[in-house]
Amino acid sequence: MHRRAWWLIALTLLLPGSAQLVAGNRKLARVGITATLGFWALIVFMLLLGLINKSWVIWLATLPVLIGVLAVALVGYAVLFAFLALDTLRLMKLGRLYNRERWITFGAIVLAGVLGTSAIGYAGNMAGVQANFIGSIFNQGGYTTPENGRYNILLLGADSGRDRFGIRPDSMSVISIDAASGKAVNIGIPRNLQHVSFSAGSPMLTVYPNGWNCGFECLINAIFKDVTDNHEDLYPNAVKQGSSPGIEATKEAVEYVTGLKIQSYVLVDMAAFSSLIDALGGVEIDVKQRLPIGGQLDDLSDVKGWIEVGKQRLDGYHALWYARSRHSTSDYDRMKRQHEVEDAVLQQMDPANVLSRFQQIASAGEKLVKTNIPSTMLSQYVDLAIKARSQGITSITLTPPTVDVVWPDFKAIRKLIQTEFKQSASPSPSN
Repeated sequence: MHRRAWWLIALTLLLPGSAQLVAGNRKLARVGITATLGFWALIVFMLLLGLINKSWVIWLATLPVLIGVLAVALVGYAVLFAFLALDTLRLMKLGRLYNRERWITFGAIVLAGVLGTSAIGYAGNMAGVQANFIGSIFNQGGYTTPENGRYNILLLGADSGRDRFGIRPDSMSVISIDAASGKAVNIGIPRNLQHVSFSAGSPMLTVYPNGWNCGFECLINAIFKDVTDNHEDLYPNAVKQGSSPGIEATKEAVEYVTGLKIQSYVLVDMAAFSSLIDALGGVEIDVKQRLPIGGQLDDLSDVKGWIEVGKQRLDGYHALWYARSRHSTSDYDRMKRQHEVEDAVLQQMDPANVLSRFQQIASAGEKLVKTNIPSTMLSQYVDLAIKARSQGITSITLTPPTVDVVWPDFKAIRKLIQTEFKQSASPSPSN
């Protein structure tokens, strides 16, 4: 009877339902075994599909409807597993065992039931969170096509904290990705770039035919607020298309600067960015200069604290201030630090860390990101992001001395970008 009890436990763990097949209710056994083999078949199918074409697996894994169905199925299977474990406990007939063996086998089946049910239920919960996360952020239809073999995505960091007057995207960059290789170039655009104009066909040219060039007040990051306050009527369909008038006008200005056609945008709320970093467990940063937290006065008497020099793990609050601290540094220093934080977050996005903190990351992500990337393009972009992460991202910053931000030479900027594209496309000597 002791050996029989252990066999029943093993059968329940290896093939839920098989214990009932050999010692219990055959109908219940068929339900358990059929459900188990169904999930095994799905796992084998996904593995084989991944060997044939990894992109197909990514496509399936990013379909909210499919993930939602899987979530419900996993929760149902967790309930079934718990019931099968309880039934196995009945079949073990513990009353016929010696007292010591009875308590050991009882503890074993309870542990197996709790761990198995918890693991399956957790997987179902993660699938449900992912379905909700993808559905809430990527809710636009349609497709985007590469322009000259590249996908160009405008990345805006909008600092909308309580101490800010309106939203101005203080962090702007274009992530340009080779549609075939996944090699990516991050083009950093300083917020204080002046004398910009707008791409051909922009409705902003009806208001500013000579471009956005009124001097110090007309920095490129002020376009967002100007359009939001005064010219929303120029973009009547922006909200319907998952964007906003301010974003569309900023995008057209960036297109003029870079000479690139931008297919999509991603707006990151920097205030919520700290929540994502906390969800990741912090980021590793090598701080080169002591930086103040807060403070508006020149003598820094109203500073709330300091970020000290040295390698350290920063939580979301301190990482955000590391990226946005202004005193004693220039805008270009801030851009560099922002890129450091972005790179550090990317490094923290390893599979093990994401898996262990998935619910917190997804919850932070829903508040963090707004985008018009079509849901049908998500698998393509995920595949390219994996390739980009493995190869590293090349950076260009359009800052002095390379670029004169007051009187920029836009032809030279566009040539610089195209030259970088050609260099990044060339195979490295090691290859």
